[in-house]
Amino acid sequence: MDRTNRDERGMKASRKRTITAAILIFTLMPATIAVSTLCFGGARYMITSLLIIIYTMVPFFMIFEKRKPKAREVVLIAMMTAITVAAHIFFHVTVPIQIGTAMVIISGVALGPEAGFMVGALARFVCNFYMGQGPWSPWQMFCWGLLGFLAGLTFNKVTVKNRYESLGEEGKATAAAAMEEKKSRTFKIVMGPVMCVLAGVILAYVTYIFVPGKDTTFWGWRIYAFGAAGLLAGALLQRKRLPVDGLTLSLFTFLVTVIIYGGIMNMAAMFTSSGIPGNDISFNTLRLLYISGLPYDLYHGVTAAVCMFVIGNPMIEKLERIKIKYGIYR
Repeated sequence: MDRTNRDERGMKASRKRTITAAILIFTLMPATIAVSTLCFGGARYMITSLLIIIYTMVPFFMIFEKRKPKAREVVLIAMMTAITVAAHIFFHVTVPIQIGTAMVIISGVALGPEAGFMVGALARFVCNFYMGQGPWSPWQMFCWGLLGFLAGLTFNKVTVKNRYESLGEEGKATAAAAMEEKKSRTFKIVMGPVMCVLAGVILAYVTYIFVPGKDTTFWGWRIYAFGAAGLLAGALLQRKRLPVDGLTLSLFTFLVTVIIYGGIMNMAAMFTSSGIPGNDISFNTLRLLYISGLPYDLYHGVTAAVCMFVIGNPMIEKLERIKIKYGIYR
């Protein structure tokens, strides 16, 4: 009975943290970035970046609301942040692939949405000390953190393998049967978000056909806007149900990188360059940025997805073993 009560209290506390994080991410952080950009022209970007870091710490410290923090919990998040920074900078100056984006999503899947956002925001902040700070920094921190948060919300990080590993030899048969059942349901579960995104793209094309406005091509803001709506709908539809496997992780990484990260950063480019003559804040400017930015967003999404396919599942399994061994978040 005591264990059941503890589990119920833990679930309520987890929901409370997630709701708090969602409020901060989708209301307070965008408002802070908007005020910094529109009122100060992005000149106060370091203050804005520090505010975003403070916001990310609020849900994390709620974990320790009724207990003392354990060093192992803090160290694990710090370790993933450091690995993300080191890997991203290394490949930035050697082979131009976006491994940092994949690492942030891995952190969100393995450590949860709140920790995923913290790893993304902190890692981008530290990366920009080497790659260049500027008005774009708060936007990049928000985007990376958002990818980690969405990954933590969408994926079922408790795999069949580690669920039964504590049973030793006795649990092998149960684990094998559960794996077979899981494989039979994987296609149906994965197709939900995919179909939502496809429905969004189809709806975007329909609006272009019947209400083209000033658009001369279908490729542009409609892909990002309707694709993002479909992606968010799919994520909510399959919340905590997406299986952790290489193909699903790679597909998720590609979609959120192109649609969410690319969509927000193209908008950021319009605001941060608005002081340059000829670069005004207008829907036409945003339309042109979306069209010209699509090739880079596709490249970003493909390279991040390839990295995820290679290292995603092994790293998540290792992190799950660490959490089980040291009793982290249990």
